[in-house]
Amino acid sequence: MAYTSGYLAANPLPPGIVGALGLGGYQLLADVAGVGAGRLGQQVFLLVAPDPDPALPDAGVQISLHQARMRDEVEAAAFTRLAAQLGYMRLSGYRLAPERHGLRSKVHLVDPATGAVAATIPDRHPGRLFGGGVSAQSLLATVSALPAPGPPPALNSPDLLRDVLLALALRDESLSGAEAVDVSERALPLASGERALDPAAALQAAKRARLEAS
Repeated sequence: MAYTSGYLAANPLPPGIVGALGLGGYQLLADVAGVGAGRLGQQVFLLVAPDPDPALPDAGVQISLHQARMRDEVEAAAFTRLAAQLGYMRLSGYRLAPERHGLRSKVHLVDPATGAVAATIPDRHPGRLFGGGVSAQSLLATVSALPAPGPPPALNSPDLLRDVLLALALRDESLSGAEAVDVSERALPLASGERALDPAAALQAAKRARLEAS
């Protein structure tokens, strides 16, 4: 099963988790390939739909890297970019395997070529006192440095191409969430057709066109 953009909006966290953690009415900051970032007040977290396993019942969307008190908007932006990076890596072939810890889950990033765990996202943000430098920003650097598991995503599907463009745009520190959505939509026709640009080049062209039009 391939998770498309909008999956988390249509399949939110289970009501039991939302009620127990007091997350009713949380806002989705990102939603790519079954991976997203959510926020409610000072709380920010990752949302992950696990890779389907026919041998196990559907565990539903799970929460990871739950940070109860973020310091500023920079931290919220890092969660958005981390979610986009994880979504892009899933589209590239990596598997996301949540491991439940109470109401939250660790998420293991599994290399499909070897079956080895390449990185792990903790169930909770460890906090600055005990975190040892672990943060959404540091985790983003870790997973971004991982090698590609194989060929880039096949882009013959418009929905898949849209997801790839959105993931790449959301990773861009120069774009807000709304701007990333706009730029990715502008890039879609540039990355389609016989003379299609590769996704990264299409995004850069769309960014330039957007600036020239403003």
